[in-house]
This record gives sequence, structure tokens and C-alpha cells, in this order.
Amino acid sequence: MSKIRIGIAGATGYSGRELLRLAAGHPNADPVIAMASMEGPHALPALDGIWNGTVEGFSLERLAQETDIVFLSLPEAASAEITEALIGLGARVFDLSGAFRLRDATARNRWYPKTKDLEVRVAYGLPEWNSGSLQTARLVACPGCYPTAALLALTPLVSEGIIAREDSHYDIYIDAKSGISGAGKKPSERTHFSEVHGNISAYGVFEHRHAAEIEQELVRRVTFVPHLIPLDRGIFETIFTRVRPGTTPSTIQSVFEEAYKDAPFVRFTGERLPEVKHVAHTNFCDIGYRLDGERLVLISCLDNLIKGAAGQALQCFNIAFGLDECDGLL
Repeated sequence: MSKIRIGIAGATGYSGRELLRLAAGHPNADPVIAMASMEGPHALPALDGIWNGTVEGFSLERLAQETDIVFLSLPEAASAEITEALIGLGARVFDLSGAFRLRDATARNRWYPKTKDLEVRVAYGLPEWNSGSLQTARLVACPGCYPTAALLALTPLVSEGIIAREDSHYDIYIDAKSGISGAGKKPSERTHFSEVHGNISAYGVFEHRHAAEIEQELVRRVTFVPHLIPLDRGIFETIFTRVRPGTTPSTIQSVFEEAYKDAPFVRFTGERLPEVKHVAHTNFCDIGYRLDGERLVLISCLDNLIKGAAGQALQCFNIAFGLDECDGLL
């Protein structure tokens, strides 16, 4: 089998560079083109001896014509601008930005106003729950890092009706913490070393676009509060909710074990609570819990650059092309 030719736009960003590193070690993929969002060439010293190509300046035509699959690791506005043209040129696109994740037009116009309606179907690339839609999709919108951790923890319980719901009251509370790389490579005052070091700060309270993404997939309201913490990478979410009466630890255990029995990258740790260091530099999401009566606390951890971005995109690629889901990721 000849290798599948991969093109990566945005290869100098954190997620793009991680994707290039993973793709370079993939047994059935060949990253033939890596492009920056500006004029090239650009060096990536961290990949010396891993990938020996050159990061070039951006070219839409070459990206579409010289590859079998295109990964976009660009800001949302840039992805929104070029995706339609890429698809028009025949490309299959895996977008790591949020530009096409939201299906509701009103929500999309609020959070991603540069995104146009496309004629092609968009698959939401959470492979543990949407693998069937990946194989024929021309455009895959890869989930955000915060939503991935939340959805992998909550979807099994919501699907089985384990989490209690009342018409007048929604009580899923997500206390989410992210390392600095989750903010992207573009510098800002908020991500300056002097602001982050020795500090924890909340942001986007009731105003974060990832809440809309989580609510879309769960079809439930959530209270989502993200925080920036002084780590270079990692997502750590503590989720508080209530379960229906009579729920026992064995109920929780059986639901998760059944949901993820064929999911190689979800590790259910039971009452042993996961930590960021357990998942850093891997494509795993670790999920643990504690139950007290009807009160449930879930802990969900992942690496925001891998399972929350580049690794998940490559996992979707593997499924879409009928490859081993773990290729290039273990």
C-alpha cells in the first residue's frame, strides 16, 4: 500500500508542529507538504531527524493538488476563509480550528462569524462517538480540547440517562483548566510568562465558545468555567453533577466499561483519580470518578495538543482511511 500524502497548513503552530511530528512517524502516511500561514521557508529544529522537509509559505493550489488529505491547523478565521476553496479543488479537509464545529447557524454566527454555510456535510470528529461519519466526510471538524475532555466523560452517562435532569434545573458544572499552549502560539498579555507564572486565572465565564460546543453534543445546558494554569500542556476538568437515585459505583463502572470497551485511547480509571502527568505527551484521555449518594464528581484529563488537537485529528484520519486507529499514536 502506498502511503497517503498529507498536507499540513499551520505547521509552525503548537498543534501543527505536533501533528507534523506524529505524521512523520505514521506507517501509512507521508507528510509531503508542511506550510506556514506566512511566507517561508521556516525551520523546525525540534523535528530535526524526525522530519527532514522544509516548512514552506502558504499555497492553496499546491495544498489541494499535491496531497490526498489536508489538515488545517490555522486560526478560525483563516480556516473559514480557505476551506470552501480547498473542497472545491477536490481536497478532503480535517480542520483543527473551531470554524465548522457548530451546526446551529445562530450559534456559529455568534462564535465564528467568518464561517460560511457549506454545501458539504461536516462531520464532528470525536472518534469514540462519531466514527461512522468520518469515512465519507469531505470535511471533518475536530473537537476542541476542552470539549473533548468534557464530552468523553459526560456522554456515556447522559446517553444512558444516569445524570439526573429536571425541566427547571440543569446541573452540570465543568471546572476546566488548561495549559498555556491551549491559547495558541500568538502572544498576548494573558499568556505572557510574567502573567501566568505562579498564577491561576478564570476567563470567559458564561462567554466561552466551547460551552456551545459541549451543549450541542450533549443536548444539555452546562455551566463551563475555564482557567489558565502555569503548565505548558494539559487539560484537567473537574465535573460536578447529580445522578438519578439508586445509582451505584457498579452502575458507573459498567456504563463506562461498555461505552469504551473498543476505544483504545480512553482509559477509565474508576475511583483512582487521573492526573495531567499521566496523559501528557500521549493521545489518551483518562477519566475517573467519585460518587457520594446522588453527587457525582468526574475527573477528565488529556494533553491539549495531542488528544485535544493533533492526535485526535490523526485518529480521525486513521478511521476515515480504514487504517488501524492507533497508527502513529502509540
